[in-house]
Amino acid sequence: MILILSANQETTTNEVIKWLKALGKPFIRIHEDEIFEITAHQNRIFLQSQRNSFYIEDISSVWYRRGGLQFRRKEYENPSINAHMNETQYWLEDYVIKMLEMKKHINKQSNSHLNKLLVLEKAKKVDLKVPSYYLAENTEQLIVNKTITKSIAENIILKSVGGFSEGILYTSLVTEKERENFFITFFQEMIEKDFEVRAFYLHGKIWATAIFSQNDKKTQLDHRKYNHEVPNRNVRYNLPREIEEKIHILMQELDINCGSLDFIKAKNDFYFLEINPVGQFLGLSAICNYALEKEIAEYL
Repeated sequence: MILILSANQETTTNEVIKWLKALGKPFIRIHEDEIFEITAHQNRIFLQSQRNSFYIEDISSVWYRRGGLQFRRKEYENPSINAHMNETQYWLEDYVIKMLEMKKHINKQSNSHLNKLLVLEKAKKVDLKVPSYYLAENTEQLIVNKTITKSIAENIILKSVGGFSEGILYTSLVTEKERENFFITFFQEMIEKDFEVRAFYLHGKIWATAIFSQNDKKTQLDHRKYNHEVPNRNVRYNLPREIEEKIHILMQELDINCGSLDFIKAKNDFYFLEINPVGQFLGLSAICNYALEKEIAEYL
């Protein structure tokens, strides 16, 4: 039995499930709003929510897409007993999650959140080229029109900002200096690119796509500012073997076996930008006929 941990109505999960059904593979899909109780039946750990139930030993593989297992904790009147039992329940929950992660898996709930700054440091250690960057709370040393800034947080979608129901934080070029100090911010050298490369990694295999975003002012700095009227050209691309080998080493260092990696191609160099373990890949999969949804279903 395959266990899938995902968000409600998540499109990528839906597409992989279509392939699981076509391949005749049984699965359980856990939604982000499910709350599980942990019990023991005949010395076997049993998890049950209002929607799903299963024994840990019946799970053969796990795909962590988004969300994660959540548990209902018992509370006790005595503060001392409650504190002790809260810790006890934490370690039981940790045991359940780690036992599931010891099975064949695609990514893990326990290390699903990547620190972008540490990823860049590790990328440099495996000898990937990284545009020079620094953290600062002012623009005193900043070179205008040669420096970009972007969020170091995972969540780049802001709710109810400036009269809009939703806003996205894109990579932006710094065109002027600020007079006052601000919260510590990420700044990075702007690389004049030939094109961008999005590489999808799954357990040692890599599928890459070249994204020709540099000729459109709207997508020059961030191809996610999609131009629906004149879309960027996207084509299959083969990264050099040495870059693929470094990607593999980096993913092993981070203990993740699936994710989307972004690069900039500039003349003879490839500059690493970031990894998104749960990024969207359906669009590029369809354009390049990679059928990544099938690859994931077959691996599970």
